[in-house]
Amino acid sequence: MTGRIEKTVFISYRRTNFPWALNIYQDLTHHGYDVFFDYESIDSGDFEKIILDNIRARAHFIVVLTPSALERCLEPDDWLRREIETAIDEKRNIIPLMLEGFDFGSPLTTKVLKGKLAALRTKNGVPIYAAYFFEGMDKLRNRFLNVALADIQLHKLTTDAREFTETVKVAASHAPSINTKELSAQEWFERGYQFQEARNLEEAIRCYTEAIRLEPGFLEAYGNRGNTFMNKGEVDNAIADYDQVLGLKPNDEVTYFNRANARKAKGHLDDAIQDFSEAIRLKPGYSGAYNNRGNTLSDKNDIDGAIKDYEEAIRIKPDYAIAYNNRGVAYAYKGDLAKAMADYNTAIQLKPDYADAYHGRAKAWESMKNYQAAIADYQKYLDLGGGLLHNDREITEKTIQDLKKMVK
Repeated sequence: MTGRIEKTVFISYRRTNFPWALNIYQDLTHHGYDVFFDYESIDSGDFEKIILDNIRARAHFIVVLTPSALERCLEPDDWLRREIETAIDEKRNIIPLMLEGFDFGSPLTTKVLKGKLAALRTKNGVPIYAAYFFEGMDKLRNRFLNVALADIQLHKLTTDAREFTETVKVAASHAPSINTKELSAQEWFERGYQFQEARNLEEAIRCYTEAIRLEPGFLEAYGNRGNTFMNKGEVDNAIADYDQVLGLKPNDEVTYFNRANARKAKGHLDDAIQDFSEAIRLKPGYSGAYNNRGNTLSDKNDIDGAIKDYEEAIRIKPDYAIAYNNRGVAYAYKGDLAKAMADYNTAIQLKPDYADAYHGRAKAWESMKNYQAAIADYQKYLDLGGGLLHNDREITEKTIQDLKKMVK
C-alpha cells in the first residue's frame, strides 16, 4: 500500500514549556499544518476525551522534551505519559523535539523510559535550540513531517472535541509571538533544573535567577528556586519565592504545601497549618498535605488532631508508609503501644528499608521490655543509615550496649 503525506500534528508538552510549544505551533500553522495543542485549560470532565480524540485524529505526534519534562512520567496518571502511551498504541509518527540539555542517556530519563515508554528512545529526534529555532523547524518539517505514512488509520473527532479544537485554534491564532527572551528563559530554567538534580544548589539558584530576570512572570522558576533555597536552609528566601508564585497564581496547592513546610521550619506552626489547610481545600485528595499537617499538629501537642490527619492521609493513599510511621509515633506518645506497633509493622511491610520505622518500633519493644527485639531493630536502624548524625549514632549504639547487659 502506498503511503501518503499527512499534515495533521498533535503537540505534547509539559506546561512549564508552554512558550516552546506555542512557538512550534505558530511555525507549523504558518506553514499549512493542522495542529492541536492544549493552548487553553480544558475542563476536567472533558479533558481526557478531547486530548485522546485529537491524538487519534492526527498523523504526527510531536513531544517536547526538556530535562524536566519527563520527571512526573513515573506516575501512572501523569498526562504527558498518557499522551505518549496513546501515541504509541495508535502507531502515530512520533517525533521527539529535544531542547537544550535533554539527553536520552541521562539517569532520570533512563529511569522513566521503561515499559511502553521505552519505545520513545527508539524514535529519531530533532534537537532544537533557541538561537537556531528556525533552522531546527525547517529540519522538522522537511525531513520528519514530510514523509509518506503507510497503513495509518485516523479517527474523526467527535462533535464536542471538534468544537473545542476550533475554539483553541482561534485563541492560539491570536496569541502574541514568543520572543527570544522567553525561550532563553526556558533554557536557563532547564539548566537550573539539571544543577538542582545534581545537588549543585548555588548554580541552580543562579540559573533560576537568570530565567526570572529574562521572564519576570516565570512561576516555575520561582517555585524551583524556592525549593532550592529550602534545600540550602535559606528558609526566608524560599518563602519570598513562594509568595511570588502565590501572588500571581493564588490557587496553586503545591506552592501552599511548600510554603507550609517552610513556615513549619521557621516554627510558625499556625501559619503552616493555615497553608496546609489551603492546599487541602484546593486539592481535597492531597495526602501529603494531610500527613504534614498532622506533623505540625503533633508539634503543637494536638496528638488527636494529628492522628485524625494521618488517618485521612492513609485513607487517600493506603500504601503511605510515612503516614503509618507517623501515626505510630503519635500512638506511642499516647501510650497505646499495641496500635503503635501495628503501624510500625505496616510501615516496614510497605517500605522494608524504612530506618525511622525500625527506630520507632525498637523504642516500642523497649517500652514493652522485649529487649532482644529492641536490640535487633535498633541495629537495623543503624544498618539502614539511621543515626547519621554522630551524636544520634553514639546514643543508639550505647542504647544497644545497655540493652545487651539487661538481656544478660
